[in-house]
Amino acid sequence: MEKRKTIRFIAKERNLFFTTVKKRVDAYFEEKKLSKHANFTMVVKTIVLLGGYIMPFVLMLLIPVPFWASMLLWAVMGVSLAGVGMSVMHDANHGAYSGNQTVNTILGYTLGLLGGSTHNWKIQHNVLHHNFTNIAHVDEDINNKVFLKLSPHHDGNKGFLRFQHIYAFLLYSISTLYWVIYKDFPQFIRYVKGGLNKDEKPKAAAAFALIVLHKLVYLFVFLVMPTLFFGVPFYTVLAGFMLMHALAGLILTMVFQLAHTVEGTTHPLPNADGIVENDWAVHQMNTTVNFSPNSKLISWYVGGLNFQVEHHLFPKVCHVHYPQIAAIVKQTALEFGVPYLQNDTFVQALNAHIAALQRFGMVDLDEAIV
Repeated sequence: MEKRKTIRFIAKERNLFFTTVKKRVDAYFEEKKLSKHANFTMVVKTIVLLGGYIMPFVLMLLIPVPFWASMLLWAVMGVSLAGVGMSVMHDANHGAYSGNQTVNTILGYTLGLLGGSTHNWKIQHNVLHHNFTNIAHVDEDINNKVFLKLSPHHDGNKGFLRFQHIYAFLLYSISTLYWVIYKDFPQFIRYVKGGLNKDEKPKAAAAFALIVLHKLVYLFVFLVMPTLFFGVPFYTVLAGFMLMHALAGLILTMVFQLAHTVEGTTHPLPNADGIVENDWAVHQMNTTVNFSPNSKLISWYVGGLNFQVEHHLFPKVCHVHYPQIAAIVKQTALEFGVPYLQNDTFVQALNAHIAALQRFGMVDLDEAIV
């Protein structure tokens, strides 16, 4: 794999949007005498979500329960696991949960509860996705897949792709299981060869060994230990494990897709010199969309990922503050003539995602729309 071409954002005209909105958001926290990190509400949420993941598993190990009750407990684990990923792990690995980096590191490892590698995730998400949002062949969140086309600029004029808006959600439901079993290994190697993982060879080899060890321990704890040490029937464990990952994968993937792979966002390409002719912050405003901003339940559960505009501009601010700073961002965008994209309800966002999948899947689309 060749090293990636350096991509830069160079606006044709200087834009003061980000300088202004950052100044105003900083002033908000100073005037309110608030920390940009987690508050008491966030701590309570962390306990609730982690408890919703850990306690059902402990209960199943210690108390014999019928199959239907076991499936219900695994389902609770799946919903809670997705919540941990969106609310706790996500903020922590951005350095937004706490001003103490040790706390962020520890809580960032909750990604291990999903079976994934924090090492890889930080490169894919923090570096590639946040810096180069919706740029084909760079933002791996919209990488071309065999059965999915998430950008108008990707290859994939296969006849079955015209139906991807129908079967995509089935693929979403196996995404975390794929992550546990396979994804981290080729991704790690790709990042080393591409120069994104800058560790020296001995350190990189040790990191890879830790990923392998973690996955073996993870699979042992969830698939072997319940039957071997607690007598839980293996078919119950396997069915529950699959159900947990199906729910977690569907929720996580769908929520992240609703922020970028929807009608209304753009998919710009760099020129031959690797230059995107736009201001970075304005690029974020063109490629990112909020959804359901008035739903307190959705905002609580998805960890503010329905306020993706604010998150992409201020990833080191804990998501519990996004509803408050959204008004500042929206007003500043209006003043500077910068788009502020939003779907008012979850259903609108879902329909916009389905429409985008349908459009990208059209076999004659490559002439295309950015």
